[in-house]
Amino acid sequence: MTLRFLGTTSDDGDCPTLYEIEGTDEILVQGDRETDPEHLVQLRDVKPSETFVRVPRALLTRYAPRAETPELQPFASIAHLFREFRHTAWRLETRRGYASDRNSPLWARFLEGQDVTAEPPNAWRQNVAAQTEQGKTFARVRIADEPLTQGQQFLLARSSTNVAAGEDIRYLTRAQAEQLRLPDIDFWLIDSRTLARFAFDDDDTTLGVYVTQDPAEVLAACQARDAAWHHAIPAAEYAERVASTV
Repeated sequence: MTLRFLGTTSDDGDCPTLYEIEGTDEILVQGDRETDPEHLVQLRDVKPSETFVRVPRALLTRYAPRAETPELQPFASIAHLFREFRHTAWRLETRRGYASDRNSPLWARFLEGQDVTAEPPNAWRQNVAAQTEQGKTFARVRIADEPLTQGQQFLLARSSTNVAAGEDIRYLTRAQAEQLRLPDIDFWLIDSRTLARFAFDDDDTTLGVYVTQDPAEVLAACQARDAAWHHAIPAAEYAERVASTV
């Protein structure tokens, strides 16, 4: 089963850390093993398979989920949030490719080296323009491999269309993301209050989203956003950097 990084109170990459075991209601705790004999002898009902670790109280206070694991729901069920949010809709994109892009009619044109930006605004970009005209913010950070995957090249080639509609799209290398200990999940964070975390299958097809307002999960997403945004660079600048290395 997949582990999902929840958070850590360490700034230098050491333990302690919390993970969610996806598909279960269990949390995995990483920390220093307890070795104090006086403590070990006081533990109760110890099974041979059990071990014990120490973690700071702050780790559990900040990151331990306080609500039950949300149910998976279709992405369409949160479409209204992108019209009704009050301030900010922020996205983290971490995957190396998306089935929705490969299934797009623009994909074949991209593979042939054609321009994939000359098309009328679709419903998404029309809504982005309408919301940003009201002073709201649409923004996202994309994690990019070095070299870019084909799917990431496609998104970079298309980024100017979303930027023109009003989105602020920025890029961060995967090496930087790993150094910052960013989560390796895709999500939307709405008004720093509602988290919609994507679920994908092995073919990069979106299965749906887990939606929560659990304070611990929202806090972790806000911290990831702040760290990513601080280090990421605008899409146009990143595209120039990529072009200069080709």
